Amino acid sequence: MVALGEVAHVERAGVDPRALDPDTPYLGLEHIERGGRIVGCGTVGTAELTSTKFSFTTEHVLFGKLRPYLGKIARPPFSGVCSTDILPIRPGEGLDRNYLVHYLRQPTVIGLAASQATGANLPRLSPRVLEAFEIPLPPLPEQRRIAAILDNADALRTKRRHTLALLDDLTKSVFHDMFGELTQWPIHKFGDVCETRLGKMLDAKQQTGEHQRPYLRNANVQWFRFDLDDVLSMDFDAKSRALLQLQPWDLLICEGGEPGRCAVWRGQIAECYYQKALHRARPNTRLAHPEFIAHQMWHLAHSGALSDYVTSATIAHLTGEKLKQLPLAVPPLPLQKEFATRVAAINAERTAAQRSLDTLDELFASLQSRAFSGQL
Repeated sequence: MVALGEVAHVERAGVDPRALDPDTPYLGLEHIERGGRIVGCGTVGTAELTSTKFSFTTEHVLFGKLRPYLGKIARPPFSGVCSTDILPIRPGEGLDRNYLVHYLRQPTVIGLAASQATGANLPRLSPRVLEAFEIPLPPLPEQRRIAAILDNADALRTKRRHTLALLDDLTKSVFHDMFGELTQWPIHKFGDVCETRLGKMLDAKQQTGEHQRPYLRNANVQWFRFDLDDVLSMDFDAKSRALLQLQPWDLLICEGGEPGRCAVWRGQIAECYYQKALHRARPNTRLAHPEFIAHQMWHLAHSGALSDYVTSATIAHLTGEKLKQLPLAVPPLPLQKEFATRVAAINAERTAAQRSLDTLDELFASLQSRAFSGQL
């Protein structure tokens, strides 16, 4: 094991962007995803940069020092300048760049970086602390062999993620192909199509009651799916149970956070409830299918049509009264049901792809652990 600073150099020589060609590529933290994928980039000119930046080349590894727990660690395929919240690391002659990036992306190293960051609201990792991190240093050919194995495994994960993204796009494409411009269909108020009820704040004493039952919060509701990894429980009294218990095919809609974000509940958890900041919508089954309504809500939210029904004095909210007034297109029910059948088939493909990705993630984590402990 050697200190990173002995085999690589964190280069922090500042450059004045006003002295550069306006077409010089610029990377900010917003251009680097968790895991290191670079999503677009700006230029010195379009970003109107005036303050000092760091330069980088295709020989560098870029390490996001602000909020290092995000794991924004990239291999740029071009040269340019970056935010000073990104540290350009140039490997020395005895350190392979690809090996270095995989070492830095390990969850254990990201966790170490997060624990060593300073600053309560905007934690940053000091370059000197980063240079003190220890790295195993086998011979260069072995480093390259390890990096190639991890690159190949990671490429499989990337393909699965791409498949999932394509399936998500396919669902939206099917919606557009089947329903086109929604204004061609009869328009009803949301409150005439669905019976709605906004969740309520529950007494804190119920958190320690004897009869704990699971409930969903705003954070559990994502577009078209539920994140059930962190479901809380509370003791609901008889009145609350009657009002707030979910039934299969209920639609849960976010009141705040990202107003309108919604998903169809299918009874994934037995006897589950919901709390404040969520609307429960129960469609009139003679008029509408919840899957169609969920995708229409996505369309309204992403086309800007929902904005007139969202209040935003300080934080954006979709109030119960505004939701009831929201105009909904209501095509013939058989057409909505056909759409739901197609979505179910796509979701089955998506579930299989997600299982495959989960398996690949486990494999990659195992390879990472073995790679840097001399077992690969």
